[in-house]
Amino acid sequence: MADRSGRIGLSTASVYPESSAHAFAYAASLGYDAVEVMVGIDALSQQVAAVRQLSEHHQIDVCAIHAPCLLFTQRVWGTEPWGKLERSAEMAAAVGAEVVVVHPPFRWQKEYAAGFVDGIAALEESTGLAFAVENMYPWRASSRRGMEMYLPGWDPSEESYAHTTIDLSHAAIARSDVVEMAVRMGSRLRHVHLTDGSGSAKDEHLVPGRGVMGAADFLRHVADSGFGGDIVVEINTRKAATREQREADLRASLDFARQHFTVGAR
Repeated sequence: MADRSGRIGLSTASVYPESSAHAFAYAASLGYDAVEVMVGIDALSQQVAAVRQLSEHHQIDVCAIHAPCLLFTQRVWGTEPWGKLERSAEMAAAVGAEVVVVHPPFRWQKEYAAGFVDGIAALEESTGLAFAVENMYPWRASSRRGMEMYLPGWDPSEESYAHTTIDLSHAAIARSDVVEMAVRMGSRLRHVHLTDGSGSAKDEHLVPGRGVMGAADFLRHVADSGFGGDIVVEINTRKAATREQREADLRASLDFARQHFTVGAR
């Protein structure tokens, strides 16, 4: 298994519509240090034993579990949101991951949202894991002002979470400066989803460097700031016509991360 400092990981979401098993194989063959499992992408991702076996078979760490809190995973592991986070923590503990990535609640999850900040703190206390709350974005159909769809808000830097995640594609939709967001988070920044975006209303998850988010400068900033978490590539390769094209994007993303996540490179 890889050294746990400064790891570059691959999200299983990056190989969709291929499976989590394929993600582990890509990560191992390309030289990634770890894998983040997006629960709900496929049936394997919901099975603790399968994830553990994939990690052991490929000799690659699981660095994080992404809880099933997307719109299309709302029924994975039931519909009770705290129960889903507890099961995510159980999987993380079983496979040796130290981080659970979670989105803030949707506005219609009012009871869940009302106790979310305190509930996340309580889960961290009871499990010993970092629940790294991810930045989201206002929903907008065009360049007009977006609708606030998350409670207590889409920007975790504005709340008191002990651990947070920055996703550069989400920041592109929100038109957020990711370096400024990282500065606000300070040492609370625990996890990064490395990707990119053009600033459109779509959640594009471009290969880093192919958008407008200044991903290289961001990586150099967090490296110089003493960031000790994981950089996880989370890109969209659904348009890849062949496995070779998908692999090329995954390799380009890894090369980009290794080139720019370097202390003193600014």
